[in-house]
Amino acid sequence: MTYHKSGKVWGFTELIDSNNYFEFHRIKIKKGGVCSKHLHKHKWNGFFVESGKLLIRCWKNDYNLTDETILEKGEYTKVPPGEKHQFEALEETICFEIYWANFDHNDIERDSVGYNRKK
Repeated sequence: MTYHKSGKVWGFTELIDSNNYFEFHRIKIKKGGVCSKHLHKHKWNGFFVESGKLLIRCWKNDYNLTDETILEKGEYTKVPPGEKHQFEALEETICFEIYWANFDHNDIERDSVGYNRKK
């Protein structure tokens, strides 16, 4: 796997690993750096802070409210698919960002129905 590092106005993101179901990034965010307000249609977005302090804003779909969570070293939070969110570094921050797809519990396709031969 080739690592991929991309500069951002707020710092940089570095792809560590990915497959068809998840992505794992290391991100460094400058103090005061803010990402775009955005959502992911199908992916969860998790944040684990290695160092620094990170504010995560989430615009809730169920009610007219913006939740704010401040993460410090060793803390984690996640944002569900379809929820607008944004992060802001309250100090120089290094964070791991994880994306994963919703697991479909109904993904089974049956060719037959199970049964018991014993009567």
